[in-house]
Amino acid sequence: MKIYYNSRLRSKDRRRLLMRPASQDPKVDKTVARICREVKTRGDSAVRRFAKQFDKVAPAEFRVSPEEIAAAAASIDPVLRTAITIAAENIRAFHRTQGLTSTSVETTPGVRCWREIRPMFRVGLYVPAGSASLPSTALMLGIPAVLAGCSKIVLCCPPQRDGTVNAAVLAVAKLLGITEVYRIGGAQAIAAMAYGTESLPKVNKIFGPGNAFVTAAKRFVSFDPDGTAIDLLAGPSELLIIADGAASPQRIAADLLSQAEHDPRSQVVLVTTDDSLAKRVSDSLKEMIVNASRRSIIEGCMKWSYMLIVPTLSEAIAFANAYAPEHMIVDTSDPVKLVPEILNAGSVFLGSWAPVTAGDYASGTNHTLPTGGAAISSGGVTVESFQKTISFQSITRDGLERLRTTLTTLSTAEGLSAHAAAVEVRFS
Repeated sequence: MKIYYNSRLRSKDRRRLLMRPASQDPKVDKTVARICREVKTRGDSAVRRFAKQFDKVAPAEFRVSPEEIAAAAASIDPVLRTAITIAAENIRAFHRTQGLTSTSVETTPGVRCWREIRPMFRVGLYVPAGSASLPSTALMLGIPAVLAGCSKIVLCCPPQRDGTVNAAVLAVAKLLGITEVYRIGGAQAIAAMAYGTESLPKVNKIFGPGNAFVTAAKRFVSFDPDGTAIDLLAGPSELLIIADGAASPQRIAADLLSQAEHDPRSQVVLVTTDDSLAKRVSDSLKEMIVNASRRSIIEGCMKWSYMLIVPTLSEAIAFANAYAPEHMIVDTSDPVKLVPEILNAGSVFLGSWAPVTAGDYASGTNHTLPTGGAAISSGGVTVESFQKTISFQSITRDGLERLRTTLTTLSTAEGLSAHAAAVEVRFS
């Protein structure tokens, strides 16, 4: 990892450090557009053809049967089953506190306005299974969907070479009561959920991370009038660590590697007030990478990653807010003191005992988070992500009488005489 000194950076250099390595690939976008259009017009046959092309397997039946789900759930290692259960309990406990609430107010005597909460009727969950299957994503998406009260939950996961879906993912589906599971992956899965096919129902909103093709497909269907809504466009994983001289270099190095192993285009950043810490972290990284199981991926990530030396923690926070990371670790002598200054981040981990691994799996917070600087304006997936509001109003004759002049004056000012007439006709 390269080391930079904030005091020596020019404005354009600082802007460059805020950029992410991942960007839209025209070739990927072109391929995905073709996939989405064909699935839209040809349904299952197109999905099956693309499944054979990309997943090297074309299942006769896309939907996973209840018997297969039950058998897979029963087959997983008891230790893994316990881990899934504990993670589910913690994620459910945190998300149970969420959810939109109804409100009601009498804005004027005789005029009552309120909103009611409705869950999305049918939602689609995409659970990746590329370089690694992710039952944790099934938990992170499925639990808030269930708590939100969604009537129909569709889960898509790429099939393995033998045509089956990862047993741990199916165990999560069984645990959460999700019965509509389909062995479809990639852009074709996103298109199938967005448009509907003979086998899959069209959903109202799609959730879940994925590779460049999945992300491009989500972008495509969200702009197509015939498509559907999406949660967010998730890019490669990101981590920014703020640390002072009290932090352990081995611990910092381990945290950086934990996110670097996701993707060769992931990015990990250390911002520290101690230049000697940066050098020691660099030494620790070199030692740890040698024995890393995903060494080639980590080495790819390190090409985009760096360390930044700043004079104060306030400057570290300022840089972090501009970067707006997906994950942020604050490993300082008093991390809680810095919380009010943190404005832009997907999920924050405070202190030396809070690795991102905890949030990735079982502390309770959601790991489906904004990347690429999107944390400046949005947060991660919550129960609210699966809900919507409808506004209502009930108006009496006296209430409308009180608003009569205001309504007709504003309508006339905008040149909308029929609006004014809709009020006056009630008193004629």
